[in-house]
Order: sequence, then structure tokens, then C-alpha cells
Amino acid sequence: MSLHILAIDQGTTGSTALVMDLHGRTLGRANREFTQHFPSPGWVEHEPDEIWQSVLGAVTEALSAAAVAGDQIGAIGITNQRETVVVWEKASGRPIHRAIVWQDRRTAERCAALKQGGHEARVRATTGLVLDPYFSGTKVEWVLDNVAGARVRAEQGALSFGTIDSFLVQRLAGGAEAPHVIEVSNASRTLLMDLEKRCWDPGMCDLLHVPAAMLPKIVPSAGLIARTRGLPCLPDGIVIAGMAGDQQAALFGQACFGHGEAKCTYGTGAFVLVNAGARPAASHSGLLSTMGWQIGDELVYALEGSSFIAGAAVQWLRDGLGLIASAREVETLARSVESSEGVSFVPALSGLGAPHWDPGARGLICGLTRGTTKAHLARATLEGIALSVNDLLGAMADDLGRPLGRMRVDGGAAANDLLMQFQSDVGKLVIERPSELESTARGAAMLAGLGAGLFRDRSEASQMISVDRAFQPNMAEAERAGRLTQWRDAVRRARSS
Repeated sequence: MSLHILAIDQGTTGSTALVMDLHGRTLGRANREFTQHFPSPGWVEHEPDEIWQSVLGAVTEALSAAAVAGDQIGAIGITNQRETVVVWEKASGRPIHRAIVWQDRRTAERCAALKQGGHEARVRATTGLVLDPYFSGTKVEWVLDNVAGARVRAEQGALSFGTIDSFLVQRLAGGAEAPHVIEVSNASRTLLMDLEKRCWDPGMCDLLHVPAAMLPKIVPSAGLIARTRGLPCLPDGIVIAGMAGDQQAALFGQACFGHGEAKCTYGTGAFVLVNAGARPAASHSGLLSTMGWQIGDELVYALEGSSFIAGAAVQWLRDGLGLIASAREVETLARSVESSEGVSFVPALSGLGAPHWDPGARGLICGLTRGTTKAHLARATLEGIALSVNDLLGAMADDLGRPLGRMRVDGGAAANDLLMQFQSDVGKLVIERPSELESTARGAAMLAGLGAGLFRDRSEASQMISVDRAFQPNMAEAERAGRLTQWRDAVRRARSS
């Protein structure tokens, strides 16, 4: 019987399931979107049960599309939106509140107070992160402080906390009887894990008032994590053998196995990670130090920079302004003009991430004239995405002591040739795009294949990857310098202080 790998990619706006063969071919794919809840300005929530139903639906459809029976699945890999938090009852598995999404900014004041209290340096030294509402720790604290009785129940051991990987394992592996686990790269995004020791740090837990009784066990990225139980679409006993946060899964799925190799995923946001080697690398340029993956005794750390809004900016053009009917139209519209004619768009719709870390920044469009059309705004949007990423690349070059010469790309917006060429031009680097853009899912599949023994090593797993196209920089240096000057001025205007 031929074996296949089921990759579950649980993202911010939907859940995707892919049935893949061991050569990386996608035999069946399905996606189920779910509702985005915005109860207050800056707040973003998901219904955990709706996430779960979207995963079940996507898995069922993908198996059907692939014409693959459940007993032909040799391993399951999971990749997920990382910092999003779920708190549930241990006994019943029922969530006590909606999931608080990584984009959510409700704890900005709490983070500011912690900074003013002098805790930032300690947090960065311990966790590799900064005090920002992006991360999980202050979200958990908020749930415990704002759901009636939650803190007492958590201290009594009646509640469990997890990121989405934890929640999916709990549901896939039998509910209350499932192991309560979190994969190490996801744990590194919580503000609660000691990055070097890869264990929960009591000092961080005390600082954020998160009881140790609700914390999951930290597990490696590949290996026997759990087995399916009681599912309508899969038989019992299939091994869940690979997990990683979405950006780390993409780093692995792009075969960035060597020190200094980098990738950028263009999804809802844009995320650049570079392989930093076997020990945490401190950033002096506003980047994060984070876990890449752990496979057995092999440890890989990464430097990361995040632009919170990338593909979401195109969605805003569609849903907020009605300038396009679908995201696919943006490239055609942008190509209908030769330039943005001085229009700049800083897509700080959820604040600015690295290297600025300004949660109070707001989106900005400047340089408008009476001659500005929706085509100019479309082009400025794509350029704003690329220029935000370029800020991250500059910070990485500063930390590494050399510029990056090459970057691998994936995610839905990486299909946009205009965006990729401008990214190459403004960054003066080669952009490599794989044939299959879903590198997060592929990374989860590769990890699962390794964890289940379907691949002997990383080299064999990397046979799942093929490159489609490379973009070479060809912008004149004077034009590039002018674009960067214009961009820096726009970012300065968008900052909160």
C-alpha cells in the first residue's frame, strides 16, 4: 500500500489540508475559510470550534480530491498560526473564550506598562522576543483576568492553555485523553519559554501571571507526538509526527538548512526568517531570536522579522475600498501604470512590527495628486509590501554582518511577478520561487515524514522541493536610492512618535 502524508495548515483566515506523496506532489487540496471577529478596534478573534470544523472539512475534502483512503495516510504534519491563543477546560475540552489571534492588539497597554517597569531587557535575554501584544503570554493573561473564574480555575489545574498546534492535537487525538503538548517553535513565541534551555521559564510565567498548571509539555518538531482517535474522516492510530509554527515550517520547507539561508512567506503578513545556526543569535537590529526547529538532538535557531500586513493589504483594497473584485486582479491593475507616481502606502494597518516595533503606528497613504488613480494605489500597495520586507532584510544584514544574496519565497502573494521583481530590485538580491508555493504545508509534511521514518534524513525529505523561477535585480541604483528615501519618509510619518 502506498503511503501519503497529510499536511494540515491552520492559518489566520482559513484551514488548508493537502494530501501529498513522498515526492512533494499535491494529490488533493482543500481550504475552508472561517469567520474573523473584530469585537473592538484592534481586537481579532476566532471561534475555536469553527477552526476545528474547518480543519475536519478541509481534511475530508482533500482526501476525496486525492482519491486517497484514510488508511493510506502514513503520517500527519501540522503547521499553524503561531501566537494565537486558546484556553480550554481540561475535562471537557471546551474553550472558555474565543481564540485571541496573533494580530490582536488589546494588550498593548499591558506591554507598555511592562516596558516602563524595566522588564524589556530581561524578556529579550530570556525569550529572544520583545514586549509586544503580538505574542501569546499577555493574551493568556488577559483571558485569565477577563473571563469570570478563569484565574482560579487555572491555578487549580482545571484549564489548559495552548497555541493552535496544541488545540489541534487535543482534538485530533481524542479530546480530554489526548496529550497536552506544544511544539518547540510555537512555544518559543509565547514569551514564556527560555529560548536556550527550551523549557518554561518560571520568572516569565510569574511576570505574566500564567499558572504553571495550565502549560503544555514542550515537544520537538518531529517524532511521535500523538495518534488520531475518534475522528470521522481518519482511522484511529495515524501518527501525528511533525509540527511547527507556520513560519518555521516554511523555513524548513524551503530547505534553508544552512547558516544564513533565508525565506520570506507572503501571507496575511510577511515573515522573513534566516537560519541562525545551533545557538540563539541575539539581534541588535530589532529582530527576534526564535526557535527554528528541533529534530532529535539537532537544534536550529532563527532570526525573524515580521511585517504584520502583506496579503491583508490587498484584501483591504478588495474588501475595504472595493478597488478590486478579487486579489488576483491587483497585479493586472498595478501593471496598467508604469509607476506609483510618487504615491507611498505604508501598510501599518496593525501597527509596525520589526524592526520598528511600534504598535501605535497606523497605515498611511501619501503623495496623492489629482492624477492619482486606483492603479497607482494598487502599485503603491505592492511596493509597500516589498519595502516593508526590505526593512527586515536590512536589519538581517546588519545582524549577520553581510547582505543576503538570495531569498526563497512562498505564500499566496509570491505568485505576483510584479511584487517579486520589485522585491528583488529594491533589495538587490536574487528571489527564488518554488513550483509549489505552499511551503508551510510542505515543511509540515517533510517534518512528519522524518518523524514517522518515511524519510531517512533532511536530504531525502528535500526531494519534495523544486524551484520554478528566479528573479534577478535590474533596477538602477539611483532609482533604488530614491525609492528608499521616499519610503523612509513615509514610515516616519506613519510612526506614533
